[in-house]
Amino acid sequence: MDLSPDELAGVVDLFGALTRPELKTALVELAFKQSEDPPDESLIDTAIESYHLVKSEDALTVGPTAFPVIPDGGTDLPHIMDIESRKVDRDRLGRAVEERFRTEAARAVATEDEEAINRLIDVSYDLETWGPVELANARELLAD
Repeated sequence: MDLSPDELAGVVDLFGALTRPELKTALVELAFKQSEDPPDESLIDTAIESYHLVKSEDALTVGPTAFPVIPDGGTDLPHIMDIESRKVDRDRLGRAVEERFRTEAARAVATEDEEAINRLIDVSYDLETWGPVELANARELLAD
């Protein structure tokens, strides 16, 4: 089964937040519904790296670059898995994601990784819209 990062975010968005094992179970259930093999777990890591999903303590939630799309059969997952919708503290999550962003930005600047710098500049705008963070200074550093 091939899922885009936005579809993976759509699965998580159905619940508000999922632990990694719960997300893996949801993907197995979704694959079963579609008569396909579940996606490789690396899809989750790729979605985290691209800020489509972000870690919140021990759970994953929809990240700033995601435009969640519910994949075919996805709307049945809350009933199949019997997991209540969860709320995430957006302020605390925003601070955690900001810290991760600033660490990645510093690393990209130190290694002069132009691809990472350009990607992080784009992410900074999404992150400011998504959470209560201000990244103008970090963006200036990246642009310089």
